[in-house]
Amino acid sequence: MKILLILPAAEHLRVREVNGFVPKRKMLRFSVLSLTTLAALTPFEHEVTICDENVEAVDLDADVDIVGITFMTGLAARAYELAAHFRNRGIITVAGGFHPSLCTEEATRHFDIVVAGQAEGVWDRVLEDIQAGSFQNVYRGDPDIDLATVPVPRRDLLRKTSKYYVTTNAVQTGRGCHHKCRFCSVTAFFQHTHHSRPLEHVLEELQQIPQNFMFVDDNIIADTDYAKALFRGMIPMKKRWISQCSIEIADDPELLDLAYKAGCRGVFIGIESISEENLAAMDKGFNDSRGYYRRIRKIHQKGIGVQAGVIVGLDRDDTSAFERTLRFLQKAGINALQLAILTPLPGTPLYEQFKQEGRIIDENWAHYDYRHTVIQPKRMRPEQLQAGADWLYAQFYRLDRIILRSIRSLFTVGLIPTWLSWKLNLTYRYNNKREGIVGWNPAQKSSRWYHFLLHRINREVPQLMS
Repeated sequence: MKILLILPAAEHLRVREVNGFVPKRKMLRFSVLSLTTLAALTPFEHEVTICDENVEAVDLDADVDIVGITFMTGLAARAYELAAHFRNRGIITVAGGFHPSLCTEEATRHFDIVVAGQAEGVWDRVLEDIQAGSFQNVYRGDPDIDLATVPVPRRDLLRKTSKYYVTTNAVQTGRGCHHKCRFCSVTAFFQHTHHSRPLEHVLEELQQIPQNFMFVDDNIIADTDYAKALFRGMIPMKKRWISQCSIEIADDPELLDLAYKAGCRGVFIGIESISEENLAAMDKGFNDSRGYYRRIRKIHQKGIGVQAGVIVGLDRDDTSAFERTLRFLQKAGINALQLAILTPLPGTPLYEQFKQEGRIIDENWAHYDYRHTVIQPKRMRPEQLQAGADWLYAQFYRLDRIILRSIRSLFTVGLIPTWLSWKLNLTYRYNNKREGIVGWNPAQKSSRWYHFLLHRINREVPQLMS
């Protein structure tokens, strides 16, 4: 059978056949690991093609028997649109990923087959049943699968588009997370569990890839003993990599030292909030905001850059939160920022809470991308949350701040982390300019109309010019 695997993209990022333009966001793209892994799970008698809408247009007239689409909540609307098109052509459609796993009944209304949970141990059966003409509507993966069954991904399928990714060499050592953060769909999907791949499998895979790569674990240090053994095994390989982990890496000097010696040059850390009350309300008190400066300094001193994940719109946030957060980011020397507006994703405890409280004001899944206000905040108006989030993003990625941040970074983390963060900063700035993100500071009402006018100019002038 011929199988097309698709990663859908948001409308403003989607590549279209009309002009084929690919937005210059290379630093924010990395290997489509879920699809390259699924391709590796597919028996060789089947022909597999991968299409990432972020880098190439979907061939809507493709000669295929099966279309598989993986998606998160923010991309559900586009996934359903694609599924409808291919179903109308008589092609069998299969859904997988976080959203169809957590909203299975909804997904079954749009797809012939929904794979809820992990694909290992299920995908073979799906294909066999399709060939036999007697497939089920829902297949559920085992949450406690043996990760020894995870194959090396089919990176070769991304060869023609690899130039659009910061790397196609993404490696995963484990899945899930033991923490129970109320907003997190990862912990909901994996039911508060974490499983590691056999260490020898990971080390063997690392021998096959180039020097520079990325670990895509949700928390590379979830199992501390495993992480230490992994890093020790990697030291002779002389690799360079980035990953995601909790700020707790700073609390274990041996772990932090081994990570650096193994080649770690940057980590994404979910800072989330500088408010202890916010962190406690989200069941993330282990972050301990009072120790942020000390812990970030330790990571920097080891020569590792820090990209912070920050959420605005939490219940203790008022209109002053944006300025306070910006001051913290600058004082702590954060190298890059990924900002999210609080978004209650379906399947999480936060979604159930906001649903019961009647505080969800927008149910358009396309807006569940962390960049739109879909809730009623407790201490400000929705438009203030949106404006403040946009203002904070635009202010952090002001060109003068990027330059000063990079100069400072040279003396705190060294050349390689600084080069990486410089490129990442310019990519986020490009994003903001392209999308007309300006906002205004809701704590300073006098600046509202100035920023509103600037925002409209940034949005309208490029459209008029085109």
